[in-house]
Amino acid sequence: MIGSVSAKIGALADPKASELDQLKAAAKQFEAIFTRQMLKSTRDAKLCDDDLFGSDATDQFRDMQDSNLADQLANKGAIGIADLLVRQFQARVAKPAATTGSADPAVSADAAKADGASG
Repeated sequence: MIGSVSAKIGALADPKASELDQLKAAAKQFEAIFTRQMLKSTRDAKLCDDDLFGSDATDQFRDMQDSNLADQLANKGAIGIADLLVRQFQARVAKPAATTGSADPAVSADAAKADGASG
């Protein structure tokens, strides 16, 4: 698990990696974190505190298991959050802000409409 995390961090820190590769790595990491938090919230929302086999060690093992499961789900794209994030931000990575005039295409379009209406 630690090796996979360091490999992902290395992909983000690598200046030679393309921006699209960095975006994909960041999106997968976000999906893993989101899934991990979702699993943790699900585990915390138990109906009663009487757990016959419950202990701190069991809770720690379940946390590690949930973390590993979240990483695997994110790598497989099972939930699809990473794909949606890549699709959302891919246009911004493909076109630098300097060529479009603004970092947000919607802002550029609104500015163009305002210029056309005023002039």
